[in-house]
Amino acid sequence: QVQLVESGGGLVQAGGSLRLSCAASGRTFSSYAMAWFRQVPGKERAIVAAISWNGGYTYYADSVKGRFTISRDNAKNTVYLQMNSLKPEDTAVYYCAAGQATRIMTREYSYWGQGTQVTVSS
Repeated sequence: QVQLVESGGGLVQAGGSLRLSCAASGRTFSSYAMAWFRQVPGKERAIVAAISWNGGYTYYADSVKGRFTISRDNAKNTVYLQMNSLKPEDTAVYYCAAGQATRIMTREYSYWGQGTQVTVSS
């Protein structure tokens, strides 16, 4: 069992930066692939980035490549999402998720955080 708690969301102007954090409970954090998804009202939750259990593999959605960076610190049971050059279209609720492999579909992830709101003003 893994419990996930996101933090770091907020309001930022276009072009600005935010860093999201996701703190995990449990001693098995390092065995899980981790991912960030986002969701806007009326749309399905979509992958933003994912990272393998040891950080050796990462995946990014095309819309965030070159702007966002996912990383993890297994000693701190935490995964991060550094978001730079933010755009209004990045506005969404961002969710942290844990799963057995680095996948892009929500159904591949077993554990979810409660979400954190990111709002980018133009």
